[in-house]
Amino acid sequence: MNALSAAVAGAATFVWLGMVLAISFLEAPLKFRAPGVTIPIGLGIGRLVFRALNLVEAALAGAVIISAVVGSAPGVVTVLTLVVSLLLLGQLAVIRPRLNRRSDRVLAGEDLPRSRGHLSYVAAEIAKVVALLCLGVSLLNV
Repeated sequence: MNALSAAVAGAATFVWLGMVLAISFLEAPLKFRAPGVTIPIGLGIGRLVFRALNLVEAALAGAVIISAVVGSAPGVVTVLTLVVSLLLLGQLAVIRPRLNRRSDRVLAGEDLPRSRGHLSYVAAEIAKVVALLCLGVSLLNV
């Protein structure tokens, strides 16, 4: 893999990793502990924040994919790029729509029991963090 492609992919990967860590594992849980933040307000904020995060993630994934293709990435980088991209796609196409349907009901005033649906998103985020870390380290060693 050429140095420029590896540098671009590495930078995108580590920015992506930092954003996921900051939003998913810091901002998301803390917002519900702030004074006066109700479940509907927290859900509304969370939807906006995660929509923005997911758009940036898609752009960063595109940068990593393009860099890997243009730079003729080695097998390990290709596999890890595929893994992290599929995890993001699964979150966007499968998990987020389910969570959005439920949050729509809560925001409409429906009294629902506590959901465990977000745990699948958290599990995917943890897997994505591990994959991004492995991808970033692999790109440093190219």
